[in-house]
Amino acid sequence: MVLNFLCSYMKTPSASKKLLQLIFTGVLLVCSQSLVAEEVYTLKFATLMPTGTAWSKLLDDWVKEVEEKSQGRIIFKMYSGGVMGDEPDVLRKIRKGQLHGGMFTGYGIGRIYSPARVLEMPFLFKSTEESDHVRELLMPDLETGFRRNGFELLGWPEVGFIHFFSTQPLTSIDAIKQQRIWLWQGDPLGEAFFKAADINPIPLSIMDVYTQLSAKHGSIDTVYTSTFGAIALQWYTKLKYASHIPLTNAIGGVIVSNRFYDKLPADLQQLLKTTGKKMADDIRLNAREANIKSIGLLEKNGIKFMLDWDDVDMAEMLKMRDDAAAYLEKTDYIPASMFAKTKELLAAYRHKQETETNDEPAAAPVKSE
Repeated sequence: MVLNFLCSYMKTPSASKKLLQLIFTGVLLVCSQSLVAEEVYTLKFATLMPTGTAWSKLLDDWVKEVEEKSQGRIIFKMYSGGVMGDEPDVLRKIRKGQLHGGMFTGYGIGRIYSPARVLEMPFLFKSTEESDHVRELLMPDLETGFRRNGFELLGWPEVGFIHFFSTQPLTSIDAIKQQRIWLWQGDPLGEAFFKAADINPIPLSIMDVYTQLSAKHGSIDTVYTSTFGAIALQWYTKLKYASHIPLTNAIGGVIVSNRFYDKLPADLQQLLKTTGKKMADDIRLNAREANIKSIGLLEKNGIKFMLDWDDVDMAEMLKMRDDAAAYLEKTDYIPASMFAKTKELLAAYRHKQETETNDEPAAAPVKSE
């Protein structure tokens, strides 16, 4: 009956035309919905991190997780090992839309939101517990700062404690001042600290460090990096000495441009945020373990660690830090308000720790035999 009705209905030209229009509209609607559901976002992501390390494996695991959980709606195109250039080069390409995100050290972070580098001030924190506590409380400010400057902060990994490495013995601060020390070219924090320490460094891109260390008459003989970094970058093969004293606990960040992030549906934004944070946290914990293990590996490979806290005047070291901080405040690289807030949070944490320690019951005396 229905078939007969349709056949008779189609005999009228106007009815036939209307039915075809309805069918065509329906097909377009189904196709458009299919296209929306299957839209794919390619995230071009760069990092200086070499492949084949524990950190790069965690990064690879994150990429796989995002691609699987997004059901292929986000796919990554990875550029590891500095193939896209130094961090300023990568940031420039992100801002031009040639890349969309990356993993950066504090050097790169400073070119996005420089106040975040208050967490890298030399000799500020006495432990990773202190830096973790202060960072978590500052995180809302940091995320807002990144967002206002065109980036979404996904996670906060960590490079780790930074040491001097040299071809020459590091017997004292005065001895270090006589070395040809590398400065990561264009790094305001490094410039401020070396200025305060009365050191004239040699500015170079990080991409040129290994070459200069390898050259017979290279321009540098002393560098600074984490113990794991010295191995991953192969710098340790050209060096003989390292300082026990760490300069700072170097930060890191995983970011994507707002231009890319804001195009994503809400569920994919949330996926990047939650998985990015976990991956960065995993790298931070792994970095701490790897840096400790790397000390032993470096010693086995002939690196001699020297210059401990007993060998330096701590008041002199703190004066260098405070002079550097004053210079960074003056240039507004790290505003005075950020220094003040950081010191306030740190002081409150230390006071709480001291109070809790004092409130603990005294241990029962051990009976001597």
